[in-house]
Amino acid sequence: MKSMSNSELTISIIGAFVATLMATFFTSTILEVEQVPMVLASTGASAMLIFGLPHSPVSQPWNLVGGHVVSALVGVACYQGIPNELLAASTAIPMAMFLMHKLHCMHPPGGATAVTAVVGGAAVHSLGYAYVVMPVFFSAIILLSIAMAAGTFRARNPFDIQNSGINNTQEP
Repeated sequence: MKSMSNSELTISIIGAFVATLMATFFTSTILEVEQVPMVLASTGASAMLIFGLPHSPVSQPWNLVGGHVVSALVGVACYQGIPNELLAASTAIPMAMFLMHKLHCMHPPGGATAVTAVVGGAAVHSLGYAYVVMPVFFSAIILLSIAMAAGTFRARNPFDIQNSGINNTQEP
């Protein structure tokens, strides 16, 4: 893997700072202060991937957003359907992994998103399936927006579909 130039590293660091700061601010507006660090653990891990390894398959838009949303859905379902918290959290990981694999949206920090839905405390639990939208989906969109903006300053933009080698045309 090729290392980043100093300018790309600077852009990545600034982007990760701005993105996590914004996600923290918006998450803290809906959750109690005690639960914010737990929710932001997966956000921080995602920031490390999308800003530190922006060309990795797990750092691509569908992987980031889809991986977190799928994992959040699984985590909430496990919390609501399995009465034992340890069993629910332990079940959420492989179920999220299975669905991310099947939906081609593998994003490792999604595992923390799934577990947080189970062990995140009363503030997270009170959200129910709304947890999927706010803070999970919203935080992923914040990260993605900042990462895409930062991508325009890179030597090779990881989000530029025209130069990615992906052919979006379909044969009749």
